[in-house]
Amino acid sequence: MKKRIMVGICAVCGNEGEAGTQVCRFCGARQEPGWQGKGGFLHKTVNLEHGRPFAETAIRKLLSEIRAAKCERVRVLTLIHGYGSSGKGGVIKSECRKNLDYLRSTGEVKDYIPGEEFSSRSGVVKAWLRRYPELANNTNLDRHNPGITLVILQ
Repeated sequence: MKKRIMVGICAVCGNEGEAGTQVCRFCGARQEPGWQGKGGFLHKTVNLEHGRPFAETAIRKLLSEIRAAKCERVRVLTLIHGYGSSGKGGVIKSECRKNLDYLRSTGEVKDYIPGEEFSSRSGVVKAWLRRYPELANNTNLDRHNPGITLVILQ
C-alpha cells in the first residue's frame, strides 16, 4: 500500500512541499504547523504613469497600491513608472525610487530592484528567483528596462 503524502503550498515562495514540515525545502522559510494551500506567489503590475500624472499624484498612487497589495497578500509588485522623455530618467522614476528606499529602510517593503538591474546574471536576482521561481517567467527579466521597478513586499 502506497503512503499518501499531504502536500502544502509555501506561503513565501509558492512551491509545493510536504505538509507538516516546519521549513520549506525551496526557500527555507518557516511554515505554520499543518500548512496547506494558503499563500503562494502573487504578482501584480501597477502603471504609475497612466494618464501622465504629476509626480506627487503618482507617489500617492504608489503608496496606496503598496498598501492594497499587502492586504491582497501580493508578494511581488511590478511598478511601471516610465523612463521620462528627457533621456536621463523621469521625475516619477526618481521619486518612486526615493520613496522605495525610505520604505525599505522602515521595513514597509522587503526590497526592490530597478528594471535595468533585473537580470538573471545578478546575484540579488538569482536569490529572488530561488525564492520566487515564477519570476523566471517574467517578461521583463533580462530586458534591462529602466522604466520599471520590481518590489518584494514579503
